[in-house]
Amino acid sequence: MMRVPVFSLVILVFVCHSLSLEIQNHLYWSKRSQENILDPSDCVSRTEPRQLLNSHNFTVDIRMPAVFPTGSDTYLCMAFPVPTTRDAYIVDFIPHASMNTVHHMLLFGCQTPVSTSSFWDCGSVKGTCEDEASIMYAWARNAPPTKLPKDVGFRVGRNSGMSYFVLQIHYGDVSAFKDHHRDCSGLTLTMTFKPQPFIAGIYLLMSVDTVILPGKRVTNADVACDYSSYPIYPFAFRTHTHHLGKVVSGYRIRNGKWSLIGRQSPQLPQAFYPANKEMNVQYGDTIAARCVFTGEGRTSKTYIGGTSDDEMCNFYIMYYMDNKHAIPYMNCMETGSKELFRHIPAEANVPITVSAGHMNNMMHVEHATDDRLLLDTNKGKMVLDQDYHLEQVSAWPQNSLQLGQVSGLALDSDSNLVIFHRGEHRWGLGSFNSQAQYQQRSLGPIQQSTILVVDPVKGRILKASGRNMFYLPHGITTDKDNNYWVTDVALHQVLKVSSDGRDRTLLELGEAFTPGSDNNHFCQPTDVAVDTETGNIFVSDGYCNARILKFSADGKYLSQWGAGSSDRRRRTPFQIPHSLVFLSDKKEVCVADRENGRIQCFIAETGEFVKEIKRDEFGGEVFAITYSPAGDGLIFAVNGESPYRSAPLRGFVINYSTKEILDTFSPNKKEFKMPHDIVETGDGSIFVGDAVSKSVFKFTAQKLHRSVKKAGIEVQELEEIEAFVQTKMKPDQNISKTAAIQEKQTVAQQSDSRVEVEEKKSSEKSNRQDSVLPAIISTLLLLPLLLVIFIGVFMCWRKNKQCEVKEPHSVGGILGKIKGKAVSSLNLGNFFASHKGYSRQGFDQLSTEGSDQEKNVEDSSDSENEEYSALPPSQSCS
Repeated sequence: MMRVPVFSLVILVFVCHSLSLEIQNHLYWSKRSQENILDPSDCVSRTEPRQLLNSHNFTVDIRMPAVFPTGSDTYLCMAFPVPTTRDAYIVDFIPHASMNTVHHMLLFGCQTPVSTSSFWDCGSVKGTCEDEASIMYAWARNAPPTKLPKDVGFRVGRNSGMSYFVLQIHYGDVSAFKDHHRDCSGLTLTMTFKPQPFIAGIYLLMSVDTVILPGKRVTNADVACDYSSYPIYPFAFRTHTHHLGKVVSGYRIRNGKWSLIGRQSPQLPQAFYPANKEMNVQYGDTIAARCVFTGEGRTSKTYIGGTSDDEMCNFYIMYYMDNKHAIPYMNCMETGSKELFRHIPAEANVPITVSAGHMNNMMHVEHATDDRLLLDTNKGKMVLDQDYHLEQVSAWPQNSLQLGQVSGLALDSDSNLVIFHRGEHRWGLGSFNSQAQYQQRSLGPIQQSTILVVDPVKGRILKASGRNMFYLPHGITTDKDNNYWVTDVALHQVLKVSSDGRDRTLLELGEAFTPGSDNNHFCQPTDVAVDTETGNIFVSDGYCNARILKFSADGKYLSQWGAGSSDRRRRTPFQIPHSLVFLSDKKEVCVADRENGRIQCFIAETGEFVKEIKRDEFGGEVFAITYSPAGDGLIFAVNGESPYRSAPLRGFVINYSTKEILDTFSPNKKEFKMPHDIVETGDGSIFVGDAVSKSVFKFTAQKLHRSVKKAGIEVQELEEIEAFVQTKMKPDQNISKTAAIQEKQTVAQQSDSRVEVEEKKSSEKSNRQDSVLPAIISTLLLLPLLLVIFIGVFMCWRKNKQCEVKEPHSVGGILGKIKGKAVSSLNLGNFFASHKGYSRQGFDQLSTEGSDQEKNVEDSSDSENEEYSALPPSQSCS
C-alpha cells in the first residue's frame, strides 16, 4: 500500500525539478532576438495534436530539432508521424523560416521514411523515404503562408498511404550560422478530421535535361505531358528556378488553345499564387510549362542540378480533385516538342523585371491589408483584381439593427447605406387576392421607421424615417438631390420621399391600393432606377405586369418596353422584372428578370435591347443587380431559389463586356435565405439585404486563394467527366507516364462545417508574468498526477491483491497500426543517377529544388487567403 504514494512522491519531485529547469532554460532562450534561434526544447516537433476550436480541428508543429548545418548546400530531413490513426486533412500551411537561413523547405508525405532518428543528412544516397514520397508543400524566398480553399484538404492518415511527414530543409549558405546558433525552422499544419469533399494534390512539371550555354541571352526549357486521368482543378501555382531564371509560365492546352494557369518571376517570393483563371484539366488535355533562362554572366555551361552552381526549372500546380479519384501527386518531366511550343503565347517569352522596390513591396504586403481593391487609374474607380475575392465582414454590423424583412438597399449622397425594410409586416400567402389587391389594409401602415440610414463602416444607425407611410416596401434608390424613390407592392405605387426625416411625399405615381396595367397604374412595382444626368426614372413593373416604364423627373410618362431578344421571333417575356440599375457610363438600364434567371440591358434613351446575361450558375433565378463602372464594367448580382433547379444562393461578380463570372461570394456563418437586394459602395464594399433572415450582409475584397465555388465545380459535371474518363482509361493507364492512378478506398462525407484556423500569436512576457507562469504550469501538471495516484490507491484498496495502472497508448504504438498504399512520386536521386552527367555528389535522392544562396532580402508577410463553400438551397419566399 505504501509503495504507490512513495513512488508518486518520487515522480512528483522529478517532474517539478525538470519543469523548473525547462522554464529557466526557456527564459534564457527567449531573450534571443534572432527569428529562428530558439531553445532546442521549444522546437522539437510535438507528438500530440493541439486541439483548437473543437475535437475536429487541430494543429501540428513540425520543426527541425535545433540543427547546425556544417556546410553550404546541406540537406537535412526529419520524419514526423501523422498523429492519428484516422483519415485527417491538412487545410493550412504556415511556414516558420527566413531565407537568410533557409534556402527552401519541402514537406513530403510517405509510408516509410528512411530514418526515424531526430534528423539525418538527406543530401546523400539516403534520401527521404523508403517508398515513394509525395510533395505536399514547398517554400522558398520568404514566401507567405498557403491556405487551401474551403472544402479542400491534403488527405493523410489511414487510407492515404501517408503515415509520416518528412520535412526537408536545404541550407544554402552556412555563413548565416557563423554565430553558431541552431536552427528550428519548420511548419505549422492546420488539420481537421472533417472529411473534405475535394482532395488537394501537387502536379510538378520539371525540366531535367536543359543546358544553358554561357553568354547565351535566352534559353528555353520546355516541358509538356498529355493528361490522362480524372479532372483536376488548379487553384494555385508556384515557380522555382535559381539565379538565371527570368520567367516561368504554365498552361493547359485544349483543342489547340493555350490557357494560362500561372506566370511569375521566380526571383519574387516563391509562394503559391492564385491560379490565373477558373479552369479544369481533364482527360485529353496537355499540361505545358516554359522556363526562360539567360546565360549572360556565366563562363561555362549550366546544367539542371541541386547546387548553387546549377539551375532548376519547376512549375508546381496545386489542384483539387473529387475525393473518389484523388491522386496526391503527379509529375511531368517530358521535353515538349518544338512543334507544340511554336504556338505558346508570346507572354511566356517576356521576362518579368523585378526591381528592388518591387521586391520590397512584395515582402511587406502585410502593411497593405487595407488596400483590398486596386485603383483603376483610367476611371478613378476601384476594380476587383483577379487575385481578390469578396468575403463577409462577420463583425458588421457591430450592433443589431432590429430589421424586418429587408426588401431594398441604396446609397445616399454621403455614401451611407440606406436600408428599406418591412418592420412588423410580412408578405405572406394571404397578403393579396387573385386580383393582386392587398388584403391586410386593416393592419394600417408600418409604425416603425422603415428607412434607416446606416454607417457602412460600423453599422451604426445615423438616421431613421418612413413611419406610418408604407404597407409592403420593396425597392429603393436615391437621386442626385438625395431624395428616396421607393416602391410599395401593397400600395401599387412609386413614391418620391424626402430624406430630411420629415417623411414628406414629394411625388406619387400610380393610384393607392389600385393595381392596373395602363400608363397611370402599376401592379406590384418592384424597383426604380434614376438617370443621374436627366433625372428620368425607370420603373420595373412588376409581379403582375411584365414591363419597364420610363418617366421624366417630374413624373410625366414617357415610354415603356418589354423583354428584349436578339431574335425577335423567339422573344421571351419578362417574368417578374425584379430589380433595376442605371449604368451611368453606358447610358443603359439593366433589369434582373427574376423568374427567367437572366439579366437584360437596354439603351436608356430608346429602350433598345443591348444584351442578355444568362448563366447556369444563377440556378434559374436572379433577384437583384447593381453596377460599378470599374474596368469594363462590373455587374453584381444575387440569385434566388428556383422550384425547378437547385443552385447555391450566392452573389456574383460579372464582367459586363465578356459576361464572365469573375467571383462568387456568400456568408461564412449565417447563410443566405433570400438575398433580395444588393448595392456596391464607392470603396468596393458590397451589401446584400436578405428578406427571410431579416439581415444585411457586408462583403469586402480580400486577397485569398480561389475557392471550390470559384473554380466552378458542379457535381453533375464531375459525374459526366468521370463516366467519360472511365470509358477512355485503361486499367494500367499511368499519370504523366510516371505516376500510377490509385483509387482511394473510402469516399469522404460531404461537410459544410467550416474549418476554423487559429493562428498562433506570440508576445514578450514581463518578468512578473514569467514568475507566475511556472506556478500555473506546475499546478496544472500536478492535478492529473494526484488524480492518477488517488485512482490507483482506490483500486488497490478495492482489489486488496493487485494494483495495476495502465498507461495510454503512445503515438508510436498507434501509428504502428496504420496501413495504407504507397503514393506514386518522383525520386530524383534514382532518376539523375541513371542519366549520364548527373551523378553529382549532393544531388542523389534530393528534393526537386536546389540552391542559389539567396540572401539579404527582407521577410515577406503573411498573405491573406480565401475560403468558400457551397451553400444548400433555402426556402423560397416572395
